[in-house]
Amino acid sequence: QVQLVESGGGSAQSGGSRRLSCAVSTGSGHSYTMYCMGWFRRAPGKGREGVASIDSDGKTTYGDSVKGRFTVSQDSAKSTFYLEMNNLKPEDTAMYFCAADPAPYYGGTKNCSPDSKRFSYWGQGTQVTVSS
Repeated sequence: QVQLVESGGGSAQSGGSRRLSCAVSTGSGHSYTMYCMGWFRRAPGKGREGVASIDSDGKTTYGDSVKGRFTVSQDSAKSTFYLEMNNLKPEDTAMYFCAADPAPYYGGTKNCSPDSKRFSYWGQGTQVTVSS
């Protein structure tokens, strides 16, 4: 049973920073290598938005709204990946979810894009609230 647990959510002022973490575990003590890891968010009254993704080789992809402000990274030794959020804006207020998938191929190609349909495992979410 693969489990993803987010942490690091909370409140921030506009222009501030927060760092989200997503710990991946199996619950059985066995390691489980993920190829693609991603972050998504859902703001009140809006649909789910792909924020960023990173593959096991470290290649990253970002949504247009966060480019230059957010950074996704991973620590494979800790089975954890991160989302560093800088220069936060009130419109970044949302529930943030991490997701992961072990498969390198999706839709017939090897890729790791922040497309929610390509991810098999999801965390429960952590709230980030940015005030102006």
